[in-house]
Parts: sequence; C-alpha cells; structure tokens
Amino acid sequence: MRKFLLSLASAFAVLALHSPAPITAAEVDKRCFEMRVYTANPDKMEALHARFRDHTLKMFEKHGIESIGYWVPVDNKENKLYFLIAYPSREARETLWQKFQDDPAWKKAKADSEKNGALVSKADSTFLQATDYSPVAKASKAGAERVFELRTYTATTNNLGNLNARFRDHTVKLFSKYGMTNIGYWTPMADQPGAQDTLIYFLAHKSQDAAKESFAAFGKDPEWTAARKASEEKGGGPLTIKGGVKSIFMKPTDYSPMR
Repeated sequence: MRKFLLSLASAFAVLALHSPAPITAAEVDKRCFEMRVYTANPDKMEALHARFRDHTLKMFEKHGIESIGYWVPVDNKENKLYFLIAYPSREARETLWQKFQDDPAWKKAKADSEKNGALVSKADSTFLQATDYSPVAKASKAGAERVFELRTYTATTNNLGNLNARFRDHTVKLFSKYGMTNIGYWTPMADQPGAQDTLIYFLAHKSQDAAKESFAAFGKDPEWTAARKASEEKGGGPLTIKGGVKSIFMKPTDYSPMR
C-alpha cells in the first residue's frame, strides 16, 4: 500500500510539472494597449503601408512604443488598416505618443508621404486592458501563413463579468482544443466607450475554412454546451445582445511583427 501511495504521489508530481500553471495576479499583462483603425483615402493604401513599413514602425520603436501587429481585412472594401500597439502604462502612452508626434524625422516622413494628399481620412483609437486570462500578446511569426480573426462581443446588461468567467473557465481552453490559437483578450479601459459591456479578442487560424471547421466542432462540444447553459442560467439569459458578436477575418501586412 505504501509503495502504491508513493507511486501515485510521483505520478501527480510529474503531471504537475507538465501541466500549464494558472495565471497569477503577478503574471497578468498590465500594459496599456491601443487598437487603432485607419481608413485610407482612395488609392492611398499602398502609400500608407509604405509609410508604416519604412518609417512609422521605426519611429514607434525609437520612442518606446511596442508594435504587436498590423492587419487588413481579407475583404478590405473600406480601405482599413488595423494595428495593435502597447505601452508600459496609460500615463506613459501620453508621453511616448507626444514624443513620437514631435520627432522631426516623423514630421518629415509624414509631410513627404502627403505631398499628393493626406493618406488617412479617419483614425479611430481605443485604449484596452488585458483580461486576467489573456495570453501575453507579443510579436510572433508562426512559420506558416495564417489568418487572424478579430472578434468583438457586446454583453447584455451586467453580464460582462459572467462572459469573462465563461471565457476564463471554459472557452479559451476549448478554442485551443479545436486548433484555434488564442492571441489575446481585452476590454476597453474604464474611460473608453464599451468599458462596461465589450470584450475584444484575436484568434489565429490556418485558414478561414479551418476556422469554420473549428467553430463547428467547438459548438458541439459537451463541455461548451454545458458551460453555455450554466452561464446563461446564472446571467438570466444570453450573455451577449442580439447581433452582439462581430467577426472580421484579417491578414497581416508584410511588415507586421505578428504574422
């Protein structure tokens, strides 16, 4: 009996060594993230890409602004460029961004690029904070071409906490189970629109067809159906509003640190 208990203890020790450690408060990503969406003027998208490729990313790095990824929608009818950058904190963001804007090299690059007209007609920005279950978002190259999916959920009243709990306890690991790569999960900072009801996250897939297959299998998983049922009972109904799940498939630019 003693030998059996010792063997069992050894087995649990080995299992513990090979099991992923839970995220602790000290490991939660504390950076300030900024999601920026630029709408390029007609026929200016390539010039915008060139400015980012040749100048902007270098200027960001010079001034301590971390580039995570740059993407365009697969079906980019609206001439959009999405990018995710990070700062040590929200306070640091204001200082670093101003230094970037004031840099003579950036001013010259911007002026030179706009000799024939402005490149951007609209620039939207949202400051984000990582959830306590988000992987640490960082530049990475998978080695094989993949498609990214930006998903935005709008929670029903007072249910953002329940939605996050469902992702934390079930959804994230089930995405991995079905071949989807979890890139990062964020909510808008307290002073941003959607702070009370919005969850934003990125997934990566081998292809759009692979994404479709993965979600179909995920939707049939018994753990998911049970978790969804339990969470909706706790939340008093669906955790997202009608039409509150938005998805955009995107491909990384050739200069994106995350590919």
